[in-house]
Amino acid sequence: MQLDRVVENTFFFGFMALVAYLVWRMFLPFISALALSAIIVTICYPLYDRIKAKVPRNNETVAALLATGTVVLVVILPILTISSLLVNEAVSIYKLLDSSQYTFAESLTNIEHTAQRYIPGLELNITEYMRQGAEWLASNLGAVFAGTASTIFLFFISMVGSFYFFRDGKTFTKTLVRISPLPDDRDELILSRLAVSVRSVATGTILVALIQGTLTGIGLSLFGFDRAVLLGVIAAFGALVPSVGTTIVLVPSILYLVFSADYVGAVGLTVWAVLAVGLIDNLLGPYLMSRGNAIHPFLILLAVLGGVSFFGPIGFIVGPVLVSLLLVLLELYTQHLVSTNHDN
Repeated sequence: MQLDRVVENTFFFGFMALVAYLVWRMFLPFISALALSAIIVTICYPLYDRIKAKVPRNNETVAALLATGTVVLVVILPILTISSLLVNEAVSIYKLLDSSQYTFAESLTNIEHTAQRYIPGLELNITEYMRQGAEWLASNLGAVFAGTASTIFLFFISMVGSFYFFRDGKTFTKTLVRISPLPDDRDELILSRLAVSVRSVATGTILVALIQGTLTGIGLSLFGFDRAVLLGVIAAFGALVPSVGTTIVLVPSILYLVFSADYVGAVGLTVWAVLAVGLIDNLLGPYLMSRGNAIHPFLILLAVLGGVSFFGPIGFIVGPVLVSLLLVLLELYTQHLVSTNHDN
């Protein structure tokens, strides 16, 4: 009798594992789209709640549709537009550095030679690093636009998934909690803490960095700089580095205007940097970070870079989400050890 039970369980779980594997393989092409949907809904669910409270009869379908449309207009389309401009600039720089016209490359080499006068033996290899950086941007972000039809289809799947996650997210969550082997209260705690952490990272760090990078790019464009989109993206990454911020782009740009005798532009860009960029970091950033669990900016920088390299373009947000999940699990594990030691 016991042997029959073992055979029955072995067959059942083996068959279930096989079916689960086949379903996983079937859904694998859409995993990135569904992951993006889950992250969008986690971040924007408070928006959905506010919309639902204002629609007639708290209609969940209408609220989910309006919330998804808002995400498309406010988040997806601007990001796609900026990414497209960034890829075009990165490709143009890569072609310029790789072409037979070395005017731009020679100017970079002259900068290196000038620096070597003051620091003998210094090797910057600016041209090579810029070529590698432009190639990295073009290859990683360019994947979004490599196949327009497939990209549009995946974003369509992501938005459809967002709609259903908005509308039926609580049902999905309850099902996940029910089938999880962990105690229900522990599952709910993990999900709630993860949601708070993800929103904190997305709004308190990444959103602030994106706003600062955008304002930096706008300011540079206003004062006559080329490649303003690329420089703005570099400033956004710099905003993720502690004690660096957008100064990695703004200070050299201001000095360039000074050395070019464009003193009006230098003063104007300085004022723009202090008012438009600095106030965001000093006022908006602390306010948003205070609304959730703070994660060290250096960890977020590594998560963003590693996420983009590992997951592709959506890694910009998936990377920090995974780091947030790990930190939440480590914190809960520490609390479990403390409670266990206390009981003993």
